[in-house]
Amino acid sequence: MSISPTKYIFVTGGVTSSLGKGIISASLGKLLMGRGYSVTIQKLDPYINVDPGTMNPYEHGECYVTEDGAETDLDLGHYERFLNSPTSQANNVTTGKIYQTVINKEREGAYLGKTVQIIPHITDEIKRCIKLLGQTGKYDFVITEIGGTVGDIESLPYIEAVRQLKWELGDDSLFIHLTLVPFLKASGELKTKPTQHSVKTLLESGIQPDILVCRTEHELGVDIKRKIALFCNVEKEAVIESIDVESIYEVPIKMLDEGLDKVVLKKLNLQDSTKLNLKHWNSFLKKLKNPKKKVSIGLIGKYIELKDSYKSISEAFIHAGTTHNCAVEVKWIHAENINSKNIKNQLNGLDGILVAPGFGDRGIQGKIEAIKYVRENNIPFFGICLGMQCAVIEFARNVMGFKNAHTTEIDAKTKFPVIDIMEKQKKIRKKGGTMRLGAYPCKIKNGSKTGKAYKKNSTTERHRHRYEFNNSFLEDFKNMGMCATGINPDSNLVEIIEIENHPWFVGVQFHPEYKSTVAKPHPLFVDFIKACINQKTL
Repeated sequence: MSISPTKYIFVTGGVTSSLGKGIISASLGKLLMGRGYSVTIQKLDPYINVDPGTMNPYEHGECYVTEDGAETDLDLGHYERFLNSPTSQANNVTTGKIYQTVINKEREGAYLGKTVQIIPHITDEIKRCIKLLGQTGKYDFVITEIGGTVGDIESLPYIEAVRQLKWELGDDSLFIHLTLVPFLKASGELKTKPTQHSVKTLLESGIQPDILVCRTEHELGVDIKRKIALFCNVEKEAVIESIDVESIYEVPIKMLDEGLDKVVLKKLNLQDSTKLNLKHWNSFLKKLKNPKKKVSIGLIGKYIELKDSYKSISEAFIHAGTTHNCAVEVKWIHAENINSKNIKNQLNGLDGILVAPGFGDRGIQGKIEAIKYVRENNIPFFGICLGMQCAVIEFARNVMGFKNAHTTEIDAKTKFPVIDIMEKQKKIRKKGGTMRLGAYPCKIKNGSKTGKAYKKNSTTERHRHRYEFNNSFLEDFKNMGMCATGINPDSNLVEIIEIENHPWFVGVQFHPEYKSTVAKPHPLFVDFIKACINQKTL
């Protein structure tokens, strides 16, 4: 089905952050796609960083990477996992990008000597970025999530820009406002005042929400919905309950039950009679809720305190586990807490481990100790980016006898630089957006574990790194049993390493977690979970 022109849906939030605007946006997108529409979602982030690429994961959680190499907000991962559709540079806009563009134009003389101001120059640039995706002609709906909460100083230019767009787009746009209806245990009541105040703040900015989505721990009931509708100037059917659920993947079904997609279509004057197709999604949910077996996997990283730092990995475990009707229990292990004395106890009872990506030397030794243990004890191992590099270092030290082998990221003077900075990175001084980013091809060795997992001899995967396997040691590793089974055909960069005489020992320089979706679980995660299941039955 196709409609013309493109419809724009703006999703704002109130009362508090982290209510789940991204999940609501992705869920609505899933429902519209289930009706045959083409949908994309973009995120407007109010921080002044150009992108989250230089931000500490403790500050921002995971930095997600798109096919075209954009370092973006983790919500874009949710969009891709729900919609099974790739995002791009245009799907994440930050205040930093907006101001950078406007200032560059001013320096070039593009404004013909005029005084550059928030209105119209900043707001015009925001509007231009919002409409970019719609102007491609690919999408029936562009859903735009505005980060932060209404009333934030940082968000004001975005709110003003979409207010203006509403008048320009007319009936081809609508506003969804996500808010909180808290439950006070002392009085045993749901309270609507926070929602009323949030909508009032939005109204003061000149925006009347068309639909309210209310996060709640308890059912709202007819009376509460009627009260919210009355005080917030929306129809009762446009007050949507979003009750807490066990899994984010249940949210589209909850939104379907509440009629969110129907209300959206009605308010956009789309007389839709199409049959909603969520067959695959429902099948996935059934398996997710009714696993027939369980495996325990240790996720070893250094940002364990904020689990959103590894969001795509934890979601990829869910996708792959469900493929095998298997629940994946993740044990979060801080790399800094691992040493040679406690390693057996730390990894006790695990069916496999994944050593996570990261930067810097903190926790490196703990990761290396964990890899040594699982290599020697034939426990399935999966290393991603730095995790793969740590596997190379561990093998060089403990199997090949290259004492003090290391990565030059940490030890620039190491005698055995088995991991070294990429040639093209040596002269780079600026940090933002300068790594090897985005999708690159990989040729896979026939007969390898990864070749069997992919069921093909080539793929493309997304990257985010500056350091690489040092090819001058390639033959040394091969002779001792660690082989390069994935190679970039253009640069000869080692993309995948495996140990031949091990049940499942795979390290990858790329980030397979970024491409795992509900519809297409990543084959390496699927095969890793299979190996962990086999390990459990031994």
